[in-house]
Amino acid sequence: MSKGYLTTHVLDTYNGKPGSGIKGSLFKIDGENKVKISNFILNEDGRCDEPILSKENFILGKYELLFLCGSYFKEFTNLDEPFFLDDVIIRFGINKEEHYHVPLLITPWSYSTYRGS
Repeated sequence: MSKGYLTTHVLDTYNGKPGSGIKGSLFKIDGENKVKISNFILNEDGRCDEPILSKENFILGKYELLFLCGSYFKEFTNLDEPFFLDDVIIRFGINKEEHYHVPLLITPWSYSTYRGS
């Protein structure tokens, strides 16, 4: 069995709180094709209750995380559509069997990510 797995969390730096309730999806990139692995909704702490890519399903390769941030910010802002940031997509590679953590820091106008621990 693999030792690797993937987790994520979102911090809403506009409101200074976790990105609770943000919906998203994880895809495996296979050449020109994207294969959906899972959908998720972030809990009150802005995290998934389980790894979004478990040890049982973990394989090396290229992945894409999709976060539906526009619908999240629409709940409490008066922003005009189309939003400056709507869907936030993060493409990244997994090249070792270990824990990968991909955090997202968001506002309605910016985002950043990094390889977390």
